[in-house]
Amino acid sequence: MTITYGRVFKKMLRKQSKVIQEKFYERLALFIKNPHYPLLNNHALGGEWDGCRSINVTGDIRAVFEEIDDKHVEFADIGSHSELYS
Repeated sequence: MTITYGRVFKKMLRKQSKVIQEKFYERLALFIKNPHYPLLNNHALGGEWDGCRSINVTGDIRAVFEEIDDKHVEFADIGSHSELYS
């Protein structure tokens, strides 16, 4: 699987605390092994994010991604539930 990161995602990840950044990479490792691992709560989004999916990084932090094709995923944004969906 190819993982890429959009410009906004890179910027927003840098703004997160080191703890959140580390947690993202832990969850990314799970995602690479099994994108539908239950802890990730991988689910489709609607509205502004229609066509994208989201995984849980922590209780409130989400990482939004788009499946470019069956072997390529691009992360688009990361932030709290209210930051991303309000």
